[in-house]
Amino acid sequence: MISHKLQRNSLVLQDELKLLLHLCQSEEDVKTARDAIYRYHAENRNMAHGEFRFGPLFMRLCYELRQEQMAAATLTDHEMKGFFSESTSFNIGIDMLFMKGYHEEALEVLGTMRSQRVPFNKDTLVLASAVCYKLNTTESYTICTSLIDEAVVKGHFIPRHAYCFAVALALKQNDVKKAQLFFSQIMTTDSRLCQNIKVLVLAMSGSIKEAIAFLFSAGKLAKNLPFVRKPEFSHEVLDQVVLHSASVAQEAEAKNIVSQLERAGQVTQQSLDDMLCHTPAPKRKVAPIMEERHISRRTLKPLHSTLLSE
Repeated sequence: MISHKLQRNSLVLQDELKLLLHLCQSEEDVKTARDAIYRYHAENRNMAHGEFRFGPLFMRLCYELRQEQMAAATLTDHEMKGFFSESTSFNIGIDMLFMKGYHEEALEVLGTMRSQRVPFNKDTLVLASAVCYKLNTTESYTICTSLIDEAVVKGHFIPRHAYCFAVALALKQNDVKKAQLFFSQIMTTDSRLCQNIKVLVLAMSGSIKEAIAFLFSAGKLAKNLPFVRKPEFSHEVLDQVVLHSASVAQEAEAKNIVSQLERAGQVTQQSLDDMLCHTPAPKRKVAPIMEERHISRRTLKPLHSTLLSE
């Protein structure tokens, strides 16, 4: 029906488009849905406030059916300006492009979001800093630092993970002072990722004594408190500590503490990049919708079969 309407250049109604987006199951269906939203947007550019937003629904559809390039092309198309009017659509698009390694396209989507003045939220900051970190260019570094500095000036909340990406990127760009500044803004640094980044910042800034002291205290804590989760450090980060300790004649001490951590099982082969891009599993358990009862709450007697069937 929608295909015939598109061929006849007929009007696509809101309920029809909504139903179509929920029924798509193949790549051809998504192409039809894309053509339908182009037609719908052409007829409804001046949508009233509170209207149903198709943007997030279409982006999730592209996500599920692995249509990253189509999603990026639709988001950045000037003809679709105003259709994706909320940050959720752009966040989903940037996320799917990031997961597939299309970092240049993700940065282009971010630029479109900026030019259309779609507000950035905390998820946008995490995604933007992650994309800039992966690109690791002078331009992406400038974009990352500008976004964070602007958010700080406006008093917006900046997630810890966004700061972690920014610190890692600053270190890759050999801007140790900026990395120190970003890391100092993190309120809680007790996570495994933050501990590894802290050691790396100390090592690259020349504070080898502080880095070794921190590693020693982490090993001592795990030894004295066996029931507490042991802090783990990436082998890549520890290699940097040993490398930078050679210039200050503390290489032997650094190698000794690394050996102690290895014997204690506190060294992981996971790289810092893996830690940064790791998506943790949800901690909340989904409660059942309804718990089946066999005893009456009023009489405390077994329920009859008729009540159970109801």
